[in-house]
Amino acid sequence: MKLYLLIVLLLCTFSGSLWAQLCNGSLGDPVVHIDFGKGPGPGPPLKSGVTNYSHVSIDCPQDGFYTLHNSISNCHGSSWHTVPEDHTAGDANGYYMLVNASFTPGDFFVDTIRGLCTNTTYEFAAWITNVLKPGGFCGNGIDPDLTFAIETLSGTVLAKQNSGNITESPVVVWSQYGVYFKTPLTITDVVVRITNNAPGGCGNDLALDDITFRPCGPSVNAIISSNGKDTALFCEGNVTSLNLAASYSAGYANPSFQWQESIDTGVTWKNIPGAITLSYTRPPTSVAGSYRYRMLIGETVNFSSSICRTASNTIAVNIYPLPVISMSPTVNGCENSRLQLTVTGGSTYAWTGPGGFISSAASVTFAPLQMSNAGFYSVIAVSDKGCQNSGSTSLTVFPSVNASVSSDITICEGTSTSLLASGGSQYTWTPSKGLSDVTIANPQAQPADSTMYKVIVKNQFGCSDTAQVAVNIWRKPVANAGPDKRTKAGTAVQIDGSIRGFDISYYWTPSSNLINPASLSPTANPAQSTTYTLHAVSGVGCGTSSDEMELRVYEIPNAFSPNGDGTNDLWLIRSPDAFAGAIVEVYNRYGQIVYRSIGYSKPWNGTYNSTPVPVGTYYYVIDLRSSKEPNITGWILIVR
Repeated sequence: MKLYLLIVLLLCTFSGSLWAQLCNGSLGDPVVHIDFGKGPGPGPPLKSGVTNYSHVSIDCPQDGFYTLHNSISNCHGSSWHTVPEDHTAGDANGYYMLVNASFTPGDFFVDTIRGLCTNTTYEFAAWITNVLKPGGFCGNGIDPDLTFAIETLSGTVLAKQNSGNITESPVVVWSQYGVYFKTPLTITDVVVRITNNAPGGCGNDLALDDITFRPCGPSVNAIISSNGKDTALFCEGNVTSLNLAASYSAGYANPSFQWQESIDTGVTWKNIPGAITLSYTRPPTSVAGSYRYRMLIGETVNFSSSICRTASNTIAVNIYPLPVISMSPTVNGCENSRLQLTVTGGSTYAWTGPGGFISSAASVTFAPLQMSNAGFYSVIAVSDKGCQNSGSTSLTVFPSVNASVSSDITICEGTSTSLLASGGSQYTWTPSKGLSDVTIANPQAQPADSTMYKVIVKNQFGCSDTAQVAVNIWRKPVANAGPDKRTKAGTAVQIDGSIRGFDISYYWTPSSNLINPASLSPTANPAQSTTYTLHAVSGVGCGTSSDEMELRVYEIPNAFSPNGDGTNDLWLIRSPDAFAGAIVEVYNRYGQIVYRSIGYSKPWNGTYNSTPVPVGTYYYVIDLRSSKEPNITGWILIVR
């Protein structure tokens, strides 16, 4: 299938040369170029009289109709190709003439061309594509079969050529067809006639574009004398001149010549003053660019008219720019560091340097950089076109820095120590917290926690090294004897002591009435309220600490006799201050409150509302108002 497509494409591509008589000599610039214009599709109708087909403003015309369009698709059940653009290269929104041929053969394009040169050979040419896909709903459809004729205004035929069948192809292929002719001595105006020879029906559908008339003369060949070619390549700044020479075949009676130059790849041409012989010496050009040259030739009698001249082939002289090297002219580095010399602008590079250094890399790395690497480095950069430029840089290597710092040290919390760094002229310490000055060699350090300090040491050239020192902290002793407590006489209670710090020993005072005094939580059972002190001592010389707690001892009697005899008349609680802020309540056996006080600064005298309560048993509740201590309850016997 791929081979079939290739054969079809080759046949279609070369159909102009197989079936049409195109100019076989040298051509001039187009003197007529009909490209049908451009714009949104469909386009406007052609001028009156050019075609006898009817114009329609739709994408897909029927038999006997045409349209101007810049793109079509999905026509007639997709039996036509999608034609997304016209034949003209780079012609955005350019129109082509889309023709659905009439059922009756006949002319479909007739136009008058005026102002040609007399006694001059011209090539008429047009680009055509068959828009019908092969194997469509009508099988092998009808192929367009065209006749191209050039006539005088009186109808005399100057040239005629038949295209033969323009066959279908699996893809859109534009092919050039045409004929060449010579204007008589008195004729400057001609008629171009394109006739459809095939009948209408399924097929015979085509697109037409880029109709041109160009002068056609004997072959003209231009070369560069030094190499016999039509191409020369130089680099910017080259001082070589080129001799361009042209030759032409027989056919001119008395020709004139003119060399031209183009600096926009042949879009526009300008005459070179004085270059009017068969040879031209091109002077050296130092500016990069693409230069094109050709020689015009024509009969002297009408050479001044551009429509009467033909042109040679084009000679291309390409002046490529030198690579633009980008690199630093001077580079500084520190000994034993990592350094790169980098260049850009070329495709390949060649470095040379001290001690026989060579490299072809874009970036040269020294790791580590040595004093022996210092010196002058040159590089030659070569572009992808073979043009070269050179550059250089000077590498200076500064001596390295060897930072040193005092040994790691341990200090007591809250004290300071001196740090000492050396090896350079500038110092920067991090972190800054706890340092007296981060920019000197010997700052005082008093960190709150153990800290690793880093110092960056620089010399006068900016070369640097780092070192670090640890300052470890011994925590000071902190003693905590725990909260004050209270207990009933004879009832032991645990003391909740604790300590913090590094390498700490401790002891309690007094140690009497303590069970297991070597513990941080000893059990105490004193006969009376006692203040206990916890002592903490640093084993590494970071001081001492102490803290006190009070253990209040109280005694609640179970009976008293409020009879006024002065003996045991009150309910006396030993160490009543132990209940400061507590709520003290006494109930009778019926649950009625007979006494209530906050704190116990005034003992109960056995009365309720100033009346003595009956003898008997009563019950007390002491609410200590503490979430950590339960209420104290018990009974009291009153006797008289």
